[in-house]
Amino acid sequence: MADSAAKKTGDAKKTGHKAAPPRPWHRPLRAARAAPWHRALRAARAGWRAWCAPAASGVCDEETADAAAAPGQHSAPAGSRTLWRVRATVREEPGSLARLCAALAAGSVDVLALQTHPLGDRTVDEFLLRAPACLQARDLAAALTEAGGTGVHTERADAHDLVDTPARVLGLATRTALDSAELPLSLRGLLGRCRIRSVPGDTPAQGTLEGTSLRLPDPAGGEIVVERPHVPFTPTEYARAHALVEFDASLGRRTPRHTDALALPEGLSVTVRRADEGDLEAALAMHARCSHHTLGRRYHGPVRDADSYLRHLLSPRFGRTLAVESAAGELVALGHLLWDGDETEAALLVEDAWQRRGIGSALLRRLTHLAREGGCHSVYAVTQASHTGMVATMRGLGLPLDYQVEEGTVVVTAALEPTAVAPR
Repeated sequence: MADSAAKKTGDAKKTGHKAAPPRPWHRPLRAARAAPWHRALRAARAGWRAWCAPAASGVCDEETADAAAAPGQHSAPAGSRTLWRVRATVREEPGSLARLCAALAAGSVDVLALQTHPLGDRTVDEFLLRAPACLQARDLAAALTEAGGTGVHTERADAHDLVDTPARVLGLATRTALDSAELPLSLRGLLGRCRIRSVPGDTPAQGTLEGTSLRLPDPAGGEIVVERPHVPFTPTEYARAHALVEFDASLGRRTPRHTDALALPEGLSVTVRRADEGDLEAALAMHARCSHHTLGRRYHGPVRDADSYLRHLLSPRFGRTLAVESAAGELVALGHLLWDGDETEAALLVEDAWQRRGIGSALLRRLTHLAREGGCHSVYAVTQASHTGMVATMRGLGLPLDYQVEEGTVVVTAALEPTAVAPR
């Protein structure tokens, strides 16, 4: 390189041209390279290269890939990528976000989306990342901590998170506008993985933000409690949630009135539609026509208490209910999709005279579709171990199932996995 430089100087003298003077922009660049943050960046890059050396050529070694795979899963194929949601808090100063992004880029990690949550002298930066599958959560956390981040939290993301943020928020608002039952799911879609509960009682005039808990006035009465362990809510998130609740309150109660014809094997046809508190009287009449055996298998408790559950089950604030109506206008079956914190339960009740005609299976398929539309990752059903019909109905979904049996009760959980992310 020295010989090459000398040759260029000699050539300049021979031709009578002066050597080019140093460019002014070289000086700030050299100064930046000497700055402490640049040395930290070089150290971060070096650390990433040490962690990702096998991935640099697009291949993870078997030991690293196996370690990165979730328990019970096979290691990821070479070149595959994994989605992550990551939060890190940085000081509110120029260059703090750039240092985080540079540390991620050094590890071949793509930043797909970024949201910032100002906190006065600090800012919470929330990333959606696509990283080499061989990287683990601790690798991401270590790199961001080295680059100046604190309180780093990582969790796996999925294909639902790839939707553009403004488009996702508009979609949540649209779903909320069409259906009162959507508010809890829309809040979950807005705030990420969290537990949402509707608490009856007096409706507070204002909501509150207390660390990992939000309390919001419920337009249906009482309050909505949103909890997210380990990750405190920010004032920005509280403002977004409060705006969505106010939007819901301004529209009043609403239930979609779409109906769907269901043909039964013997040639009869019934109607499937949404149900709400307005169907309470018809649901009570159906209860009166059901046998004690059928009600006992549905409610897992004293049959005399069955009627008292209906008002709660029909409320759109606690989930969605599908009703099956005969040609005579009688309710003959109910299917409930219930928001149970951060989980979702499916429950079926079919009147005795209408059982074994495929109504339960048709309702469960529709409930599962509604759950998937709402971004739920799984649906579970609770039944008695002797109730083989419900277990068979869950198996008929053709989805991966998990069984838990305890003291004569079976909990069957169906996984609603989104489409895998293709390697890039």
